[in-house]
Amino acid sequence: MSRPFQVLGFGALAIDDIIYVDRGLTAGKGKVTKRATDHGGNVATALVAVARLGGRAGFIGWLGDEPTTDVAGSELERDGVDVSMAPRHADAAPIRSVITVGPDGDRFIAYDDDVLHGTSDALPDDVLMQAPVLLIDGYATHSESVVARARALGLAVIADIEWTVGAATNRILAFADHLVLPLAFAQEYTGEADPTMILDKLWSGDRSAVVLTDGERGTYLRQKGDAIRWHVPAYQVQAVDTTGAGDCFHGAYALALARGKSPLDCTAYATAAAAISVTARGGRRGLPDHQTCLTWMAAENAPAPLPIPGCQE
Repeated sequence: MSRPFQVLGFGALAIDDIIYVDRGLTAGKGKVTKRATDHGGNVATALVAVARLGGRAGFIGWLGDEPTTDVAGSELERDGVDVSMAPRHADAAPIRSVITVGPDGDRFIAYDDDVLHGTSDALPDDVLMQAPVLLIDGYATHSESVVARARALGLAVIADIEWTVGAATNRILAFADHLVLPLAFAQEYTGEADPTMILDKLWSGDRSAVVLTDGERGTYLRQKGDAIRWHVPAYQVQAVDTTGAGDCFHGAYALALARGKSPLDCTAYATAAAAISVTARGGRRGLPDHQTCLTWMAAENAPAPLPIPGCQE
């Protein structure tokens, strides 16, 4: 079935004030070396990554009711993301964030998210059917019915969750057939430390994949129909700014999935995209194109997926 978009998403949409400092974030104090303002948000930046990689992406979360003054929505459009299907509301506004970035690329994000979240419960099925993949984040707990309908309509639902609010988060995780989670959150959520134990604990008969991202230590994966548990090592790069790297990973994974790739191949592609993204400053400025990802993946020193020893069914 041909659809006008490859990935739809709703979730965090932010405006980031970024402060670069000359010392590590644990130093107590340091000098500001640069200031910048950028647009971010988990799902929003992931959709921009889809567009940069040559995909067709649509944002379907809440936007302000005046398109001419809707700065965040207009920025998404400039970055190649369609916003024509997004519901609009007078109270909708972007999250405001202040991000401090140290010389090693590590960052601390302080955010004010007292805004309207999720999307309209009245979002038509016809909108959801515009793409085969839906990307959501932790704010999707405000729109459970939309996520449930997306799964019932046959969309692949990719969940990027970083915190829990209890039962509502449990339900969102249950709806998603692709869990692409930070390892630290998955450890806290499951009470397990070992990635392979977490992969199995989060597994269910409805899952297509569980993916655990762990920054420079790589990614761990279990996929449907495969007895092997996988570790995908990270690329060895000098990080300049890790802001948005996880969002880039989710966007690249979602696009590869929409293109018919297996979860393992999606993870390899997303690993390359995220590695490239941290080599430039700003959450969206370092997002790569498709050819650059392919070039990195074809390099002799590109990390190859490895079976995790002793972890087979």
